[in-house]
Amino acid sequence: MHAIVHALTITGSMTWQITWALILGFALSAVVQAVVRKSTVARVLGDGRPRTLAIASLLGAASSSCSYAAVALARSLFRKGADFTAAMAFEIASTNLVVELGVILALLMGWQFTLAEFTGGPIMIVVLALLFRLFLRDRLLRQAREQAERGVAGSMEGHAAMDMSVGGDGSFLRRLLSGRGFTSVSHVFVMEWAAILRDLVVGLLVAGAIAAWVPDSFWHGFFFAGHPALARLWGPLVGPLVAVVSFVCSIGNVPLAVVLWQGGISFGGVVAFIFADLLIAPILSIYRKYYGLRMAAFLAATFYAAMVVAGYVVELVFGGLGLIPSQSTAKVPDQGVSWDYTTYLNIAFLLLAAVLAIRFLRTGGMMMLKMMGGEPESASESGATSAAESAGGTEAHDHHRHHDHHQDRR
Repeated sequence: MHAIVHALTITGSMTWQITWALILGFALSAVVQAVVRKSTVARVLGDGRPRTLAIASLLGAASSSCSYAAVALARSLFRKGADFTAAMAFEIASTNLVVELGVILALLMGWQFTLAEFTGGPIMIVVLALLFRLFLRDRLLRQAREQAERGVAGSMEGHAAMDMSVGGDGSFLRRLLSGRGFTSVSHVFVMEWAAILRDLVVGLLVAGAIAAWVPDSFWHGFFFAGHPALARLWGPLVGPLVAVVSFVCSIGNVPLAVVLWQGGISFGGVVAFIFADLLIAPILSIYRKYYGLRMAAFLAATFYAAMVVAGYVVELVFGGLGLIPSQSTAKVPDQGVSWDYTTYLNIAFLLLAAVLAIRFLRTGGMMMLKMMGGEPESASESGATSAAESAGGTEAHDHHRHHDHHQDRR
């Protein structure tokens, strides 16, 4: 019983440390998604040029999502006409280059990890684009598109298909401060929380259990902590593999990253582990459903290679600049709740979350919530061959029409 209480104490302490950061991150993401239509995103990602990939990365970073929703949205964009490489860049950025991830890394691990994440993310995207250019054949891409157009269900397609942005004329600020803007922000905010909550809870529980029950000596041996050169070589190679079998994705893998860092994994290994939220076993299965077995295998190989390279580059650059913190100072939070700045921030942001949740409930949000699992868009709705979509026509999703109906009831 004492071991269970210890594990839950660590889980609770981690949760308390990151609560305000999560609310802040999802609130900022909701603001952006409230005024940027997904159809617009698809139209600007029509090729794989460096400029387009940079735009895809920026839009992905502003469209924070759980890993499952990010993967579903990437397929949706691909079906709407987005370039496959650009869609993958968007997918990576929407889970690995988001505000809440950076803040949580800073809180639990230190600012160096935040800087490493935002340095390694673009490196991974560049490496992936190069690998696609060298090895992705037209035949495989055609087969992947044919499979994507079948609309096989994976996970979170309903959430990915929902476009809750506010249209119409007016500036960004004017649309945002309108009644419909407030409603849209509240809907995106709550839906993002609903999408991420399962993975976050699982991640915190797994991290708490491993921190409490697995001795540091095991991790020290597994990561060759006593052999610095070998540890730096081994870390980026094994970090993504640990992620694959952990089944923990999105922000939920950060608490486990804290445990691995304390256990002796290299700095680059931590970065590669965090990037690998898009390679966990359930998502590999979804890739197979979305794009076929051959493309799923291609994505697994190229994503893994890009993560490893990004880990090595971060390790070399940060090591050369003396920015890698000492592992001896790493400590898993277990101090519980105390009256400090974290508590005051949590209270303030929990009040903000309550306001948005109340707005969500009063504007038909529960009906939207039930659609999150949803069904993939049909081929006609995907807009991949729709002249109206490519010309900037109206949205075809029933989800969006349903949301607008509730916004009008504000």
